Amino acid sequence: MIIIENGLVLCGENMNALKANIAIEDNEIIEISRNKFNKGKKIDASGCIVAPAFINSHVHMGDSIARDVGDGKSIDEIVKPPNGLKHKILSESSPSKIVMGMKQSMNDMLASGTTTFVDFREGGFEGIHLIDEAARNVPIRKIVLGRHESFHDPDTKKADIKKTTKTLLESCDGIGLSGFGEIGDEITSLITKICKKQGKISAIHVAEYKELQKDSVELTGKSEVQRAIDSDFDVLIHLTAPIGNDLKLLSDSNCSVVCCPRSNGTLSVGIPPIMDLLKHKINVLLGTDNIMFNSPNMLREMEYALKITRGYYREYFSPLEVFKMATINAAKTFNLNTGSIVEGKDADMIIVKKISNDPLLSIINRTELKDIKYSVTNGNIKYNKI
Repeated sequence: MIIIENGLVLCGENMNALKANIAIEDNEIIEISRNKFNKGKKIDASGCIVAPAFINSHVHMGDSIARDVGDGKSIDEIVKPPNGLKHKILSESSPSKIVMGMKQSMNDMLASGTTTFVDFREGGFEGIHLIDEAARNVPIRKIVLGRHESFHDPDTKKADIKKTTKTLLESCDGIGLSGFGEIGDEITSLITKICKKQGKISAIHVAEYKELQKDSVELTGKSEVQRAIDSDFDVLIHLTAPIGNDLKLLSDSNCSVVCCPRSNGTLSVGIPPIMDLLKHKINVLLGTDNIMFNSPNMLREMEYALKITRGYYREYFSPLEVFKMATINAAKTFNLNTGSIVEGKDADMIIVKKISNDPLLSIINRTELKDIKYSVTNGNIKYNKI
């Protein structure tokens, strides 16, 4: 049994701050109490906040080998498959170098409070093998969404797409597609149908910038958002440029949206309409996107998201909403028994030095890596030596 005592615990989905002790057994939170526990391995959290660990809902781990390459180039030049700069670098890099880069990024995430990440996995079957190898002996939870280059080939037969998708899903958690610029509606619908049947996740990049939406309407008469909903995707990435009744359509669907504001800023494509999404009762998550041009640090993502949203809308935006985007909202989308500190949930949490009187803002605004004392995930306690 593990006992975390004397900490200020952010309890429940609304992160209510409570001075309490937590008992953990077999990676499950078995009790949250003001009472002292006599047994177990004890961690003294005096002067600290005990918070749910972060979930990075969208990241491209393979980019870890190309950090800060291509700055100033267009988004298509950098990341558009199959000829983007990052794809060229990946194709020219050795598997061992790719694995080493991904392992470093996983450790970077752990050091900054993230214990779960969702990777859009390029490289087909080999790509899945590489991330499995990189994650070996790293106490972090990965959700891997695979893809295959044949999905982008208009000459690939549907039977082959179906077979490849089913085979991919044997070794990953779902399918993560680049976007409608590279794949047609018939193929996306086929893939999502297979994912649904197998209880796996389907996700796609949509409406990252205005030109994509314009091209989609001219080609099909529909926005990328409408096409994604018609194809029955579970998760949409970016949605920086909604048009028409996109948000209404989303509010009537079961789709979650992952916003990546630092990425959108880096690529000069806009600011995600986070408050509009929330006003439409859409489940909004947060991701750091390509490690090529962003660190996978959710502390930085939360602070940027909070402040850029306040500036964009010129009104107050609650830090609780940003914190939920990085925790409980994501846990619900990916069916994780984490995201909040509640009895019966898995013990995914961080112990962070309390720097200001507002626990949420203390974490979002002021926490540095050195202030995260411990992370707990899957029954593993990781002491941050920074």
